[in-house]
Amino acid sequence: MAGSRQRVMLGLVATMLAVATVGVVVNKFVLQAEWWQEDHQTTTEPAPSLLNVGPPPGPVAVGWQLTTQIRRSGLSPYDQVAHALVDGQLVVATTRGLDVRDARTGTRRWHYHRADWLLLGWAATERHLVAYLERAGHRDNRMILGFDAAGGQLLWRQKDEVPAVTERSTLRWPAGSDVVLTASADDRGTLRGRSVFTGRQVWTHALPRGCALPEAGTYASDASDALAAISLDCRGRSRVLAVDPRTGQTRWSQEFATPEPPEIAVRGEVALVADGTALRAYDGAGKEFLTRPGDDVCGATMCPAVISGGNLIVVYRSGQGDASRRMESIEISSRRSVWQRAVPAYPALVAKGDRLYALRPNLAPNLRPAGIDVIAAGSGQTATVPAPLVVPPGPTGRPWLAAGGGLLYVAVPETLSSPSGVVRLVALRAAAGGPGPAELGGVSAADWPDACSLLTRRDLPKGHRSRPVYVTVGEVRLPRPVSCTYEPDGDQRRRSGREQSAGAPTVTVEWVADSAASASELLSALRATEPQARQADIGDEAYELNPSSGTIAVRVDRYLIGVSAFQNPGLATRLARAAALTLRSTSP
Repeated sequence: MAGSRQRVMLGLVATMLAVATVGVVVNKFVLQAEWWQEDHQTTTEPAPSLLNVGPPPGPVAVGWQLTTQIRRSGLSPYDQVAHALVDGQLVVATTRGLDVRDARTGTRRWHYHRADWLLLGWAATERHLVAYLERAGHRDNRMILGFDAAGGQLLWRQKDEVPAVTERSTLRWPAGSDVVLTASADDRGTLRGRSVFTGRQVWTHALPRGCALPEAGTYASDASDALAAISLDCRGRSRVLAVDPRTGQTRWSQEFATPEPPEIAVRGEVALVADGTALRAYDGAGKEFLTRPGDDVCGATMCPAVISGGNLIVVYRSGQGDASRRMESIEISSRRSVWQRAVPAYPALVAKGDRLYALRPNLAPNLRPAGIDVIAAGSGQTATVPAPLVVPPGPTGRPWLAAGGGLLYVAVPETLSSPSGVVRLVALRAAAGGPGPAELGGVSAADWPDACSLLTRRDLPKGHRSRPVYVTVGEVRLPRPVSCTYEPDGDQRRRSGREQSAGAPTVTVEWVADSAASASELLSALRATEPQARQADIGDEAYELNPSSGTIAVRVDRYLIGVSAFQNPGLATRLARAAALTLRSTSP
């Protein structure tokens, strides 16, 4: 009996060992095997040539466009979509992986996806891309991969290494001069430089005592071929370290009085630092040549800034609120202010040649489409044109802007088509003008209806008076009111016993397009930025943008009007229907 029990026990142990061995083998050769995990497509076609120019001042139209779904990773700051122009190609980076397209046409070139892994960081140099991935649910299982940007061929792989620091809004981490900055997963007190060609370590840099590399942060690092700057965690104080990415040698190091890590942007050899007390700019030697004080000088995002012709051009707040924003050009060598002017709250800015391109959230107050300002870098002279897209309000994602090959690339977040949302990228090209000014997309200013004529006294509550609002776009002033708010008159206010202007209904002619199709596309773009939008049976096409608030957008032929009635959706619907009928009967 004892021998029998022993044989049974040995058999059980052998079975358990066999099961364990099978589990290890399955995990190693199946679950972690490259042959099924990787979805890797490459190309041998040469990289496309992309001229170093954007579109000229004037009307723009959609050349091609792309939507990318935001894939939920379960790791909050990493649910992002980011873009870059690298070697004539458009790079789309998401937690799913890298997708690379011909920047001229949007056609697919190569991609790298990996099943059950998340891309949580990426870097780019002139002709290389580097990706950092972690296995889902196994954060200690990680790798860095280096790719040839043109064809997507895998050049090297490095395990147990992590990015020096990733930017939360784009997942990008610093690289320059064919070197990517990394750290050991177990030692964040040493900065490392690795070749993007081979993955071999080319230098190490020990951080100041008591300082460590943060894992991630908003605008916590940035780099160019000449300079890499990183905000360090240093035991109750903050520090910015600037190094030469080729050698790892310190260019300069600066402490700041505030305990929170400063926000950083690098443009050429210039580093901008916002530490909560001021915006400061440092040249390549670490000399401070610009200081603009203010605890909210940049607002919710880092100040937009570019380098053009030896000048730093930066947008910042000179006081409280967006109305105080200014764009200023400073000659770096002399620290002299060359020009400055008031500007709207640009969410994105890019320089290409002697032109700057700035994205306006709205073409003008009360007008629906976004706008593009084409700015002469030497003088600040500006031409404004509408863009066929809508920038969502609030902190729903940072728009992205780039230029090249005669195109202007704009990416904005949307909510339509997915609970997680999507990011829409539009490549804008120069377009033919129309009979009207470029500021209005070629539509004549005389085509704009009077917003105060769209409702009659029979449509409105008793005892209201109209307050018209006029708009100027660039050098063009629309001759008729684009918006009309109906406020209670003095007798009505006294009878009600309270001020009602906050709830006064408003009718706005938000846009007049060159065609019904163009107006419909703009309304679709607006709907895509509103998570609660639902269709309404008004005019040719209509949506309740927020059913509980009483806001409706209506299209009648090529006209787009908006009606709002504060927390009164029933009144908003009735007024929108009346305004649409009037517009249809009076428009040519």
